[in-house]
Amino acid sequence: MKFNRIIVSFLALLALQSCQQNKPTDEVATAEVNLQSPNFDADSAYAYTKAQVDFGPRIPSTPAHAKTAEYLVAKLKSFGGEVSVQQATAKTYDGKTHQLKNIIAAFYPEKTKRVLITAHWDARPFSDEDPNMGMRDKQFDAANDGASGVAVILEMARQIQQKQPEVGVDFILWDLEDYGSANDETTHETTWCLGSQHWAKSQSVKGYKPLFAINLDMVGGANAQFTQDEVSRKYAPSVISKVWSIASEIGYGNYFINVTSGTLIDDHYWINQAGIPAIDIIHYSDASGFYSNWHTQLDNLNNIDRNTLKAVGQTVLETIYREKFSQ
Repeated sequence: MKFNRIIVSFLALLALQSCQQNKPTDEVATAEVNLQSPNFDADSAYAYTKAQVDFGPRIPSTPAHAKTAEYLVAKLKSFGGEVSVQQATAKTYDGKTHQLKNIIAAFYPEKTKRVLITAHWDARPFSDEDPNMGMRDKQFDAANDGASGVAVILEMARQIQQKQPEVGVDFILWDLEDYGSANDETTHETTWCLGSQHWAKSQSVKGYKPLFAINLDMVGGANAQFTQDEVSRKYAPSVISKVWSIASEIGYGNYFINVTSGTLIDDHYWINQAGIPAIDIIHYSDASGFYSNWHTQLDNLNNIDRNTLKAVGQTVLETIYREKFSQ
């Protein structure tokens, strides 16, 4: 993912205390809502994040990448998914050739009405945004930028196996999302998101028309705030409105904020090009940019927050379970 783009102390303390007193906790707000979805287990999602990180950086054409692919396929199958791997030869901007692997899992494939949830599972090969210039060519764990979205999907898949929603659910884990050029000036930044680009242009997409798609990217950082990007608003305004409204209703409005942001070319852009209305849940704002540890050595397990995983996972699960076959 490329980056586009004197108060008196006493009074300040009073204001802070007032905000804290008036701000409902996620636990209280969630308890007041009759959820249609099963309880999203943040500890489980955290464990799935750790499992990926433990393999090492999931950089294409490395042993860690291959082992992680095997793990993800096995996990999704163990939860009852019909799993396939879309493979293709792909060349990255630096002239290297890799075997791209998009991991696709269908749950309840007999259901004609479906939703699609996606995230990328690869890791960027270098931490080129690290404040220490000497570390910018080093690999990093990519715990949030990659592993967190996949972990949320794995926990959702586990829950969906145990309690069947009225609609079918498809998951896609994109490969080669994060191996783009920081100086990409191509239209739609085509050195990035190679997995979703390949999928969107493939024959297998023809005739596949889920109700909508939700892409997850950097959904595990502490105090995350998810804004409504321009691509999501342009192609899927009703979907972004629905998801943000559900988040607010079930107690996660402090994460899903009603703030707009500019154009982001993420995997959701290419899903939209396939004719499927898609939105992006991503830790980004025009004011502060991406997640603070984006593409740095600090994107590690120590900076993964269970509260954020819970907010995203429960919101997306609730969105799925509110979809009714009769609609």
